[in-house]
Amino acid sequence: MLFSAVLLLCSLHNVDAQRKDADLMSFVTLPEVRALKWEVDYLDRERVAPGYWFVAPYGQISPDDPTQKYQQYQVGPYIYDGDGKLVWAGSLQYNNENVFDFRPVTNIDDEVELSFILNWQLEEEGGSKGSGVVLDKNYKQIRQVFQPADLHDFNMHEFNILPGGKSAVACTYLSQLVNLAQFGRPTEESWVVTGGFVELDMETSEVLSQWNSKDAIALTESNMFHSWDAPWDKPGWDYVHINAVDKNEAGDFIISLRFTNTIYGISGETGEIMWRLTSGPTGDFDIDFTFSKQHDVKFVSSNGTHHVISMLNNGSDERGNDENVSSVLFIEMDTVAMTARVINRINRPDSSLTRLRGSAETLPNGNIFAGWSERGYQSEHAPNGDTLMTARFASTRYSTYRAYKSEFIGRPTNPPDVVASVYGTNDDDTTTIIHVSWNGATDVAGWNFYAKAYDRGESVLIGHARKSDFETMYIVDGYMDWITAEAVDAEGKSMSKSRVQRSEIPSNWESVGFKGTAAGPSPDDPSIINQVKEGTGKEDTSEKASADKEVVADKEKETSADEADSPMDMDMGSDSDSDSDSAPHQSYADAKEVAKAVYRAYEVIRAVGGMLIFILLGCSIGGILFGSWRLIQKRRRRSYHHVPSEEGLPVEEIHLRSQTHD
Repeated sequence: MLFSAVLLLCSLHNVDAQRKDADLMSFVTLPEVRALKWEVDYLDRERVAPGYWFVAPYGQISPDDPTQKYQQYQVGPYIYDGDGKLVWAGSLQYNNENVFDFRPVTNIDDEVELSFILNWQLEEEGGSKGSGVVLDKNYKQIRQVFQPADLHDFNMHEFNILPGGKSAVACTYLSQLVNLAQFGRPTEESWVVTGGFVELDMETSEVLSQWNSKDAIALTESNMFHSWDAPWDKPGWDYVHINAVDKNEAGDFIISLRFTNTIYGISGETGEIMWRLTSGPTGDFDIDFTFSKQHDVKFVSSNGTHHVISMLNNGSDERGNDENVSSVLFIEMDTVAMTARVINRINRPDSSLTRLRGSAETLPNGNIFAGWSERGYQSEHAPNGDTLMTARFASTRYSTYRAYKSEFIGRPTNPPDVVASVYGTNDDDTTTIIHVSWNGATDVAGWNFYAKAYDRGESVLIGHARKSDFETMYIVDGYMDWITAEAVDAEGKSMSKSRVQRSEIPSNWESVGFKGTAAGPSPDDPSIINQVKEGTGKEDTSEKASADKEVVADKEKETSADEADSPMDMDMGSDSDSDSDSAPHQSYADAKEVAKAVYRAYEVIRAVGGMLIFILLGCSIGGILFGSWRLIQKRRRRSYHHVPSEEGLPVEEIHLRSQTHD
């Protein structure tokens, strides 16, 4: 029966997979979530840094037409482990909205928090302009930061929390009207989208400093718009396109402008441009390399005059290629001698180009983690440039703006999710299949499963399974009900328990091939079943079952091999062997009958008890009502006084008011 149930489950799963997208994961316990699958390739796993992957997949920036909704269940913040297995799906928590720059925050305190940019909303959805969000390890929102009201929506490129966690820098965009005199057209004006940055207080969203490109960077520095381009209406030309900002200990800023192919140093005191690093003739440095369309420019180190910065050198965009392959660059800059040299270059492992987006991160052990963006393509490299790992989404429909890696401990406050289903063909041959997951928990080692004979019964341990994926499947003989799953750590200590869940059963047993009573089987008493298994030595296949269907099938074969006789003995038809086989099976069947009898007795007791309670309650209420009626009658007799009538009229009852009203 166990094997047939697994086959049924597999066939249902295959049919389900044909109906849904093959590049997405689906889960019994979280049917609302459709997480992206990964294709992972390790070249040298021993040198890979520990940690989880942090990505925010999205298909498009604006909502879908005509529904004006985002694609459900795939977009949002997600955490995966190094094998591409899901750890946390944040899509449900944030209404399946786009988020950007989802990253671990390691510079606030001893804990690792999470931050991201929550995308803007349409007016009919609330009209939010977006915000910077910080979550703690329990996935609870502890900060929300907003940009000034006069700016565009919270920009998708950067939410960079500075060391100490007191403030954060973010990119800004603003529509402004400019004169085209720089293009030799002083009588014309055009709207442009200027780029800048803002430093915000993490507690109050107060603006601590702000910078804008309008009066600092000429239109002529742009490689996107030219002197012959026609003026635009609002919002205007996006002439610089800022995509990164960082701040060093000296209080100065570094920014990346993609449409000028330039990195700028901005004074924190005056707001003036201190230097330009560019491949073109307008740069201030003597350089021996080229870069363009760059992203994610950050300080690696800085002492005021000497800086090491990192960037993703795209070398390409939507319009064409400047180089043959994208790369991560580490550049040493001397702002006294005004020289800039590449000290480390890591080319994209597949020798291709990242035309949009991307990120570069130095890990604590010195490895470099690169996010190449399209299809979530990412790679990890040793400090010498050796490629240690590559991974990408199985889907071609989604990308992530950036990708990060970090160690992290997730402690969700919600209990684990569990779903149990019962299958069977007759009263004596049933199987319970349990699925469990705990969205966001990072260090669950295994699951203990419990069942009860009835709703107020004692929970009985029915087995244990090692956690090997986001969702664990466990199979147990018999009809187990009132199921609880307990998450345990590597030392076997309890971490959390699910709520008690009734096992799901078919609405019509006959329609699924059940040959027993029309009402279907009744739940087994797990304590009785366990006692019989221990007493008879019957192998508990449920404790040896695995979430992997192939392993379950193997266990079926092993059990069959253990219980079967040798071919010679089977041919001889040994009576002693037949008796030894039948005894445990008979004991097990008897135990199931006892369990059913106990359950039926409990149902009768509960029904009788319910009726007795009803009768007692009825009697109590009746007695109270009767006593109240008698009391009222008694009071009424005391409150009426027979008074002799005057003028020979018949005696009548006259209601006497209290003394205070006489």
